Amino acid sequence: MHSKILVTGGAGFIGSALIHALNQQGENNILVTDVCLDSQKEAHLAALDYLKYLSADELLRALAKNNAELEEITTIFHMGACSSTTETNRDYLMKNNFEYTKTLAHWAVERNIRFVYASSAATYGDGSAGMKDEIAGLDQLRPLNLYGESKHLFDLYAREQGWFDHIIGLKYFNVFGPNEDHKKEMRSLVAKAYEQIRSTGKIALFKSYRPEYADGQQQRDFIYVHDAVKMTLHLAQSEHAHGLFNIGSGVARSWLDLAHALFAALNLKPVIEFIEMPDSIAKQYQYYTCSDITRVRATGYQEPLVSLEETIEDYVCHYLLTGKHLGE
Repeated sequence: MHSKILVTGGAGFIGSALIHALNQQGENNILVTDVCLDSQKEAHLAALDYLKYLSADELLRALAKNNAELEEITTIFHMGACSSTTETNRDYLMKNNFEYTKTLAHWAVERNIRFVYASSAATYGDGSAGMKDEIAGLDQLRPLNLYGESKHLFDLYAREQGWFDHIIGLKYFNVFGPNEDHKKEMRSLVAKAYEQIRSTGKIALFKSYRPEYADGQQQRDFIYVHDAVKMTLHLAQSEHAHGLFNIGSGVARSWLDLAHALFAALNLKPVIEFIEMPDSIAKQYQYYTCSDITRVRATGYQEPLVSLEETIEDYVCHYLLTGKHLGE
């Protein structure tokens, strides 16, 4: 019997990068699930080697019927979700991010299938309760938006079910890189600022409204999608890894650092202006994020993380300037 891998959200950003990395490991017996395929997502899939595509609804029906094509699945990477941090429809988020994950997780756990799912650093809220990936501290977390809440609720549900003894939840920080083009306003600032530079010659950054942070000195833990996927695969393929894990660089860098790295990659002099932050964002804005990746390192992950400057240069030169997707 040949084992299969299921990747939900497989035509999306991290999902397609994950399939690309699996292809590089010689894996192509992969079932791919996603929703709302557009030309950009189809372009992601065109460059990948996989067995079959199922829509999200088709997968639900297959799970309910225990279809034969699902019998050989040994690992599920559940990357599919509504990832909009500004989404205001709570019912929609609960259906897509919480209920769907519950259904898939129950099916996997009952069959002893390796289940790896995407949580989010958005679950940490303003960071006042810390950003350690410890199950014991989940009750203290207060997400700032409905997206973060939908992810947090599943983390709590998984703990309640006692699943963290064998499943893996991944708290992705600020991931950027190729194949994020379809995300529109949810793309990384690297992708959006690149377009700003090409069209206006400058980058616009939000002003700070907290005295301890100067304009542009708000900080984020940025991680290149290649590094995020390496961590993801390492954990999935490590027999003794289970629980929640931060997926980040472990280093906080400012928006100004990012902007200067982007101009340097384009060999241009920095031109930066500071703009007012919309009220809809200001109330849920994170001024600082930084992952503690001690637990990932403790599983034996020894890969060095590439610097922000080097990863931005790779993204700009090999993907943004060329228009290429992963695998092309």
